[in-house]
Amino acid sequence: MSLHVLDMISWILGIRGHIPQHNDFGAGRSESSLVASPLMRVLAAIVVTVAFLSLALWAAVWLTIKLL
Repeated sequence: MSLHVLDMISWILGIRGHIPQHNDFGAGRSESSLVASPLMRVLAAIVVTVAFLSLALWAAVWLTIKLL
């Protein structure tokens, strides 16, 4: 009975087609994730650099205000 209830809930929520059945998992990484990986690394490096420069600018302004 509980399997029928879970099946009905997944059907109502619309997630029935997204659950793999009978070991129907993918073979691992796809080509798109391999292509996106260097792009994500560059984007992460840019975000970290901008955050670090913003923090350094904030610290310089804060120190200047405190010294005046």
